[in-house]
Amino acid sequence: MHFALICNDKPGALPIRQETRPAHLEFLKGLGDRLAFAGPFTDDAGHPNGSLVVIVADDLQGAEAVAAEDPYAKAGLFEKVEIRPWVWALNNPEGA
Repeated sequence: MHFALICNDKPGALPIRQETRPAHLEFLKGLGDRLAFAGPFTDDAGHPNGSLVVIVADDLQGAEAVAAEDPYAKAGLFEKVEIRPWVWALNNPEGA
């Protein structure tokens, strides 16, 4: 089952994001097939200010566990993280 992790950065937290980015990217790469896709939201000036991460997990608790292990989350970058079940209906490379 897919889950969308919709993450909003705390105001003024760009330095935390920049410092933690290498560890965050390694974490995402380490998810292997459990990662569908990921990328930052941006503000009007093009600066990252949140993240959209779509993962595969057995259930909501599994998705919450993955979200809690993200170095961004551990560093306190996010003001809010919403985790929602998500169906990849169109342009799914697996054809599902």
